[in-house]
Amino acid sequence: MSELLVDFITSLDGYASGEGWPGFWGLEGPEYLAWLGKQPEATYLMGANTYRLMSGFAAGEVPKGQDDFRPEEEASVDELTQASKVVFSSSLEEPLTWANSTLVRDDAVEAVRAMKSTGSGLLSTIGSLSLCRSLLRAGLVDRFRVVMFPVITGATGEERIYDGYPDVALEMIEHRTFDGRIQLVEYKPRVLEHPPLAVPA
Repeated sequence: MSELLVDFITSLDGYASGEGWPGFWGLEGPEYLAWLGKQPEATYLMGANTYRLMSGFAAGEVPKGQDDFRPEEEASVDELTQASKVVFSSSLEEPLTWANSTLVRDDAVEAVRAMKSTGSGLLSTIGSLSLCRSLLRAGLVDRFRVVMFPVITGATGEERIYDGYPDVALEMIEHRTFDGRIQLVEYKPRVLEHPPLAVPA
């Protein structure tokens, strides 16, 4: 049975990106990049918007506000190009041009449920905020990981991650700090029907 990881990188105030900021908010360091390079092979799940954005990067489109890709950004996109990707969309047309990408038009929740029950290895989301929210709400997420970068993007932040989420209890299973400034927290999530009646002592 496959394991599903929802994986976000965020500003401290919970934005997935910020207008005018480079990838990783320009704050990645050698420890963090080394850790990224050691992550297990995964099949990446995404929606149409993330596919359009990331496949554009893979085709050489530079993020708005930048003249060129930084080496760290190029390496990240190259790794994604080599990885297996499943794209959930009713608007995209086949064939998908980004290498190793499969288009699925079926309901994403039911498709991922089937992938988990019949497959093996790791499934991981990338971006795709509404997809992640749907998978979490359906109780399909085994691990919820957030890497927080030390910046607040109150004026320029885009894509607020947690808007529209249900209440979720989080059991911490890992935490660490990279390069003295980047904080990783990883949890086992449990969707709540209502807030707990009492807070444990």
